[in-house]
Amino acid sequence: MTTTGLPIADRRTVRGALVGLLRADRRAVTVVLALHTASVITGLATPWLLGRIIDAVVAGAGASTVDRLALTIAGCVVAQGLLHRWAQYLGHRFGERAVAGLREDFVRRTLNLPVSVVERAGTGDLATRSSTDVGAVGNTVRDVVPIVVIASAQLGLLFGAVFLLHPLLGLVALTGMPTVYAATRWYMRRASDAYLAEGAAVAELTDALTTTAEGARTVEALRLTKARTEFGTKRIARVWAGRRRTLALRSVFFPIVEASYALPVAAVLLAGGYFLSRGMVTLGGVIAAALYMQQAIDPLDRLLQWIEQAQRGLASLARVLGVGQVPPEPRGRAVAPEGRELVVRGAQFSYSDGHDVLHGIDLEVRPGERLAIVGPSGAGKSTLARLLAGIDAPRSGVVSIGGCPVTDLDPAERRRRIALITQEHHVFIGTLRDNLKFAAPDTTDAQLLSALDTVGADWALALEEGLETALGDGARELGAAEAQQLALARLVLADPHTLILDEATAALDPTTARRTERALAAVLTGRTVIAIAHRLNTAHDADRVAVLDGGRITELGSHDELIAANGSYADLWRSWHG
Repeated sequence: MTTTGLPIADRRTVRGALVGLLRADRRAVTVVLALHTASVITGLATPWLLGRIIDAVVAGAGASTVDRLALTIAGCVVAQGLLHRWAQYLGHRFGERAVAGLREDFVRRTLNLPVSVVERAGTGDLATRSSTDVGAVGNTVRDVVPIVVIASAQLGLLFGAVFLLHPLLGLVALTGMPTVYAATRWYMRRASDAYLAEGAAVAELTDALTTTAEGARTVEALRLTKARTEFGTKRIARVWAGRRRTLALRSVFFPIVEASYALPVAAVLLAGGYFLSRGMVTLGGVIAAALYMQQAIDPLDRLLQWIEQAQRGLASLARVLGVGQVPPEPRGRAVAPEGRELVVRGAQFSYSDGHDVLHGIDLEVRPGERLAIVGPSGAGKSTLARLLAGIDAPRSGVVSIGGCPVTDLDPAERRRRIALITQEHHVFIGTLRDNLKFAAPDTTDAQLLSALDTVGADWALALEEGLETALGDGARELGAAEAQQLALARLVLADPHTLILDEATAALDPTTARRTERALAAVLTGRTVIAIAHRLNTAHDADRVAVLDGGRITELGSHDELIAANGSYADLWRSWHG
């Protein structure tokens, strides 16, 4: 469950994914487990051999026997160290391969998310899942899982060794385990939800910081610093509350289990002394059993410590896997529409709250026509653009191109025919050539330069390094107008037959915007262009103008026709010209 729209995988899915990661590299897992097991078994020899030395001394054995046993202990210690080092090396190699595969799968699933889902989720949640959560999962796969498995096996072997020395000593060695089990069960029943809540709070904080940073100029201009600070402080308080909750669980869990560590050692020594006085065990057997219990403290402590880390990692894995539970964008039908006419019939649309934003839209856009959509802020212009581009589907009614519903088309085919460009734009880290070739990988440098010239990007043509100029963080930073021109150049290179410009020149100054619009008008002759216009000169140049108000088309006609009608468009035009 999540407030951002992205789901969280259930425990069964998480367990299945974890098993899948292990099965994907079954051979490496088997070798690592075998090496760790050999290391643990080799380590078991030391207490037993020490017990043999004690019994030999008590029995009056010579120095040669003691020396031989001591050399054997030294050999076991060296062998254990080498086996453990080899197992760790192979285990980390396996972990890095598994994490790399998980990251690749996460990126693939993220890129397959429908655009509408990504926008509703917000940048904070996705950023947290792709960084903090994937990192936590990597730590779990690389370190936590091997340690938990090996520590569990080591504990089993240590307790088994005590039972072999004497069954009664083995039973006594279990003292303290009921307390550890009860505390661990109490903790695990509460930790998963606590860590999921903490992860959600961190995502909300990341989203708050990201949106505030992106809108820093607006915050300054409208003097919203205090409001945004209070907003961020509330998110920080939620993170702090989440951290305090998990810390409270740990502060109860760890003192109880750590207090239980000494009980088995003390119980074995006390019971062993009694059994020794009755001749039931040897002194060496009692010492060996006590040493085994002392050895058990380390794997038990590591097991419980890493169980806590495992809870954090499994919670992160649930968030990472949740991205894959979002249904991918429907592949649609592998058909080519017959014709290029874009038709909207009875389209109604609402967001998650159920309140309709568009009400019964009827519109026909002829091939090659330039249609401008104007209206007041909040009239539904951008929502209509998203429906025309197939990003969102109408709640009722249909949007079709060439007689085929837009949302039924395969996404690749739809994007080849219809392109939507908005005020939002992105400059990828890489060269100017890389940023342009995303739209058309097979274009030549001459075509790239021609596209830049078409949109009036004089700054790009004057760069010393030309198309090899590095862009993005740490390189040449583009201003809003330059980044918008780069986005328009990509649009020219993509060459779709229907273009939807959602205030695409809003970031440009009036002179540059006018020059860019004229350049687009010249180069896009014969293509269908739908422009969401905030500058009415765009509407003036269009073949027809649709006035959208309150989610309805209230006027439709050419500029001259609407001026003559003396309706809302005429009022807008007069206001625009003062």
